[in-house]
Amino acid sequence: MKNAPPLRDDCFAMPRGVSWTPVEEALEKLHKSLENILNSSTVRVNDSCGRVLAEDVLAITSHPPFANSAVDGYGFTIDTLIADNEIALELSVGRSAAGKPFIGKVLEGYGLRLLTGAKIPEGVDTVILDEDVNKIENTIYFNAGLKKYANIRAEGEDILAGSIVLKKGTKLCPADLGVLASTGIKSVEVYDQLKVAILTTGDELVEIGNISENSQIVDANRPMLKAQIEKWGYIPLDYGIVADDEALIEATLNEAANSADIILTTGGASAGDEDHISRLLLQKANLQTWRIALKPGRPLALALWRNTPILGLPGNPVAAMVCAHIFAYPAFSFLSGSGWHEPVSFKVPAAFSKNKKAGRTEYLRARLNIDGHAEIFNSEGSGRISGLSWADGLVALDHDTENVKKGNIIKYIPFQI
Repeated sequence: MKNAPPLRDDCFAMPRGVSWTPVEEALEKLHKSLENILNSSTVRVNDSCGRVLAEDVLAITSHPPFANSAVDGYGFTIDTLIADNEIALELSVGRSAAGKPFIGKVLEGYGLRLLTGAKIPEGVDTVILDEDVNKIENTIYFNAGLKKYANIRAEGEDILAGSIVLKKGTKLCPADLGVLASTGIKSVEVYDQLKVAILTTGDELVEIGNISENSQIVDANRPMLKAQIEKWGYIPLDYGIVADDEALIEATLNEAANSADIILTTGGASAGDEDHISRLLLQKANLQTWRIALKPGRPLALALWRNTPILGLPGNPVAAMVCAHIFAYPAFSFLSGSGWHEPVSFKVPAAFSKNKKAGRTEYLRARLNIDGHAEIFNSEGSGRISGLSWADGLVALDHDTENVKKGNIIKYIPFQI
């Protein structure tokens, strides 16, 4: 009998006659298929962390707002000093401290006590450190050689009033709030937070805490992905587990499309007998299903349901999490207004050796050891969800790589992005 195909025992082998989409090409297609969200609102700086700027922000005040002393010391006009080596300088009465400036002008040939952060008064263009002087009664003694403007922070040397502080599309972090506050900004215009509807499909799934009695399994995808969405700074809308019923799935998608900016599903994205998501989207939406040359993963579905994009991830938890980082993360970033940003990655030495088939990108659960080298989980099985908890990132082996030896430089993608 010669009708049977050759045995390959590899679920990720490329089927004969099927064109697989490389990861980079799939990312490009995904990018081109999406449109930005345009709605925005004004929020207080104190409430803006994690939000995306909808317009450039201009400084209201300069930073520093006035020239001030960078050290504790003494200020004077250096050009009025006449000495070859040791200088003796009589001190004026008073001092300038942070929040308590000296009122008046420091006369030529005199010095003034200045503390860190103090406003530089008229008659001072140079400050010498405490440690470089010897004070005897009301006179300080120090050696010549100090440069003009030493130890003075000039007005606006960091940020000038009217200049762009932060650009449109910036996702604000805690340090950004400090910059905004220091330049007199009280509120900013930000894009509305991205709302991500999330649902899982499958009669085999039950909620956390339920005990399986009918060969069912607990839904691990939804709590995992919901937490990841929140960590990325977006709002998850939880639509729960949806049974393998096309009418019920359709009703849930209709409800989600009315509230969310994008819908994220897991399961049913392939072409199996129970892949109702794919079949429904094929019938009633402009479904694009990409058989992507990656492991773990493969099927990725994209459709527009009532003008709301749907991103369908694989149902396997490991594949769902990997595809969320590789595909959902840049898609969410783009839709939120901060631009298309793929996950941060950097090069590290491999702490492992591995042979790989060319023609697909592989993502291995990994973590960095004490030497900064990437170790990989002891099993590549996509059902081993414990490997996600063990890992702190992914190692990406590109499309054409066939083998990796210990010490080779590889691409590492941390989960903390």
